[in-house]
Amino acid sequence: MTAAARALSRLMLTDFRSHTRAELHLKRGLIAISGPNGAGKTNLLEAISLLSPGRGLRRATLPEMARADGGGGFAIAARLDTGGGAPVEIGTGIEPGSARRMVRINGANRPANDLTEWTSVLWLTPAMDRLFAGGAGDRRRFLDRLTLALHPGHAQAAARYEAAMRERNRLIGEGRSSDAWLTAVERQMAEFGAMVSNARSNAVAALGAALATQEGPFPSAGIALDGESWSSSADLVAALAASRRNDVRAGRTLIGPHRDDLDVVHLEKGQAAARASTGEQKALLLGIIIAHAGLVAEQTGRRPILLLDEVAAHLDEDRRAALFGLLDALGPQVWMTGTDSALFRAIPGDATYIEMVDGVPVVRS
Repeated sequence: MTAAARALSRLMLTDFRSHTRAELHLKRGLIAISGPNGAGKTNLLEAISLLSPGRGLRRATLPEMARADGGGGFAIAARLDTGGGAPVEIGTGIEPGSARRMVRINGANRPANDLTEWTSVLWLTPAMDRLFAGGAGDRRRFLDRLTLALHPGHAQAAARYEAAMRERNRLIGEGRSSDAWLTAVERQMAEFGAMVSNARSNAVAALGAALATQEGPFPSAGIALDGESWSSSADLVAALAASRRNDVRAGRTLIGPHRDDLDVVHLEKGQAAARASTGEQKALLLGIIIAHAGLVAEQTGRRPILLLDEVAAHLDEDRRAALFGLLDALGPQVWMTGTDSALFRAIPGDATYIEMVDGVPVVRS
């Protein structure tokens, strides 16, 4: 399948984070943003991350994203070049005093999950450098972002599963372990839980196969889904019913795909990624993201936009040069940030360089 080269050709921010107003006209390929800490580089990436479903790369609340001394709302507008078809106009933001996210696609109000029809956005941030050593919840969110790029319905299924689980937790917290409504809620949990479990399992299997054939400067990663397989909703319904007594004692649901974790192994060293050095963990993550981007292009026909915050940190010069070569081949658009423009001097060929000048992004090429 030939992958469509979708990329942003324009990005405009209004009252978003530190940006009163910013407008960028862009081209495909690598985009390197340089500037001191606190200049607003990551804010640009966060804005782009909101062109996909979810809470963005910082997982902040929407009101937190509004400019501190602004009117209380913000807007992000983007033009997406679809690589042959008509461009798509995408907008998102909140009204002043509101916490409800609005999404518009070509001028029509749409639910946020509809963004998966047009955009696939993946990111790495410094906060993820210790992803493998942190809590399972962070790895689950990372896995779900990878899964969503391959299975666009995953976000809705996961949201409905979580909503049903919250209702079940409320009921068992009240001691209603034989309530007919509990049975109905468990059926909902099982229906969407099986969808979540199957999508994650398929994504991990496909990504594991892609990683097994990956070549390049990064250590080889082995991945596996750590959790019980719930391929059948009937199996999960029965397990939930059997677990009611234990769950009532615990005050929460103890089984289901919300307990999943992602296991990652540094294959050359034969050890868990959590035991690797910070630099090795970052290299493993980069390898996973690059393999996944190729997998998404192969399976969906659409190359994802990559957001790599402080990507050059912990990488030596040779590995940086190798990384830039791989990213340049991936396309169609990769955004990178760094404190010093010299970090990007090994970028091959043509690229776009953006410098933060007094908090304002200025395109230098």
